Amino acid sequence: MPPIPANPSRRQALKLFGGVPLIPLSAGLGGSVLLAACGGGGGTANAASPTATAFSAMAAPDLSAPTTMATTSVASALKVAYSDGSSQTYPLGYQAFFITGQSVPDGNGGSLIAGGYFDINGNPIMDTSVAGKERQFFSDAPDGTSLLTVPNAKVADVKGNTVFAVVQFEYTSLDQAGVSAYGTLPSPIAVLTLDQDPATGKLSLVKSFNVPTKPANGLWITCGASLTPWGTHLSSEEYEPDAAAIAKNTQFQAYITNLYGDSNALNDPQKANPYLYGHMPEVTVNPDGTATVVKHYGLGRISHELIQVMPDQRTCLMGDDATNGGLFLFIADKAADLSAGTLYVAQATQTSPAGQGTGTFTLKWINLGHATSDEVLVLAQAAAQNGGAPSIMDVKTADPALATPPATGYTQVWLGGKKNWIKLVPGQEKAAAFLETHRYAGLMGGTMAFTKMEGTTVNAKDKVAYSAMSYIQASMTDGSIPGFKVAGPKAGAVYALNLKGGQADAGGTAMNSDWVPVDMAAPAALVGEDLATPDALGNLANPNKIANPDNIKFSEKLRTLFIGEDSGMHVNNFLWAYNVDTKALSRILSTPSGAESTGLQGVDDVNGWMYVMSNFQHPGDWEIKTVTSNGVTDTTGLHAKVFSTLEPLINASYEGGYGAAVGYITGLPPTAKA
Repeated sequence: MPPIPANPSRRQALKLFGGVPLIPLSAGLGGSVLLAACGGGGGTANAASPTATAFSAMAAPDLSAPTTMATTSVASALKVAYSDGSSQTYPLGYQAFFITGQSVPDGNGGSLIAGGYFDINGNPIMDTSVAGKERQFFSDAPDGTSLLTVPNAKVADVKGNTVFAVVQFEYTSLDQAGVSAYGTLPSPIAVLTLDQDPATGKLSLVKSFNVPTKPANGLWITCGASLTPWGTHLSSEEYEPDAAAIAKNTQFQAYITNLYGDSNALNDPQKANPYLYGHMPEVTVNPDGTATVVKHYGLGRISHELIQVMPDQRTCLMGDDATNGGLFLFIADKAADLSAGTLYVAQATQTSPAGQGTGTFTLKWINLGHATSDEVLVLAQAAAQNGGAPSIMDVKTADPALATPPATGYTQVWLGGKKNWIKLVPGQEKAAAFLETHRYAGLMGGTMAFTKMEGTTVNAKDKVAYSAMSYIQASMTDGSIPGFKVAGPKAGAVYALNLKGGQADAGGTAMNSDWVPVDMAAPAALVGEDLATPDALGNLANPNKIANPDNIKFSEKLRTLFIGEDSGMHVNNFLWAYNVDTKALSRILSTPSGAESTGLQGVDDVNGWMYVMSNFQHPGDWEIKTVTSNGVTDTTGLHAKVFSTLEPLINASYEGGYGAAVGYITGLPPTAKA
């Protein structure tokens, strides 16, 4: 790995206790519980019932302790108060199941490379970029994770409770020659069989299973994930390939070649079909630790990141990790079945002054259409056979400054920060809605002004959803969308959305859901703060506030919103805990410098134990600029002050900088038992 990668990072390319209020447990941990430390943390058990909890805040690491900056650091705790007036502190820690690139057991007497890449037929994909060092590609970007149980699970070598974790791997940053491999490999998904110690809650890895993705036509850049109310893992496909420009997309061409192990696949319109990607995969785990995946094609072809299925098991709120993205809603026809439903896009009306703050909005919903997954798949196959986007809509692009349409009959929309002019092919409305969703949503009046809208989650008790806006910039701040303009910050914010029933869509038709967002605003504590000049460590945003939120998950029992960062403004990215009642914001984990906090899941109860799942990806993804002037070379950028100290430490801990961790926060007490 070169000292300073020649290729830009993905982030560059895309761009104690004392005084902490306690959470009232009337809205949190309910009932009587014996408390013991998970995995060896904490102290003596207390038989009294808990009445309040609070997370302590850890300090941001600095160069006085470089190891804490170069590894996952947890110096926080959870304090529990009891009905008898006593309290107990539970120190938190971190346990990795593995570092990607290491060998893990496959359950059949053999082993797998953790995070290893496979083609559509299950053959390892090899990195041959450096002669004599050939090896299987493995990911440095573990992401969405779901901890779950399956009825009647039985796996050999499990001595306690059988628990599973589904882990997806978004991409790998570089090959061994230091060349970017982002988006060129089919994303793997693994099912980890874990042995849960009933007495302590400790989770130990027993085996890993690589999920065959052939039934889903392979997976494209899986990112955030969520657990459905019915116990399956909802994956994602981020940054859908633009079918109108697919002939020039060398990244997609490399992906198809690697997926099928043959460049001839590019000549097959059904294999090299961009419309098969940008959808919603769902993974179902079997009792033996194997799993299957199916791809749902009816939730819109957008930059899926991390969706939230509401408690009705039908309503799905979806962010859109794009420039000129939208807020989308899918209402399934049947509970626990995402194979058919109605797709909506939000029409946001700004109620705050233009160009100020993060903005407040009221929301109405535009019905884009109803479809089954099978219907959309047939449309995708037909479009590819008939030449792709031209068979659905005529798309023209030009200089973004061009003010007038290139011809009559076209409508201007925005996509990826650029003006597009589109004209629908007659009879292709359904294909446009579900396969050209971004463009069609803009055509139908959806507010396509949001930038980098990432994870979503729900506080079911209060009927409030949360949506992470990682970077507030570009289309949100430049006024290019009429009636929409906010100030920022670039460091982003988490918005709260009130959910209600009895709503009608923009056409006046009743929406069959009690979980429809009606407005949107960012709580003050969940807004980042840009710095006018970097601080002493190099931070570009206040390190004591969130910056560029990405993964978010809510714990009903703890009344806590967990927030993981993907920041190009913090030297280290953090995981935060925000109490929605007390408004206390606590830093509880720091990832290695240059890494992103991923794989977040707050788990209230797995066989009586609480967990916070937490991964990180791309440690040492340095953001540094080298400038030479008058013979003098200088380095600037976010990591310029820490690079020389931390880079050797990260390489020593994480497979030469090519590995990343999958694991969880330890030390949480057990939940109440029935």
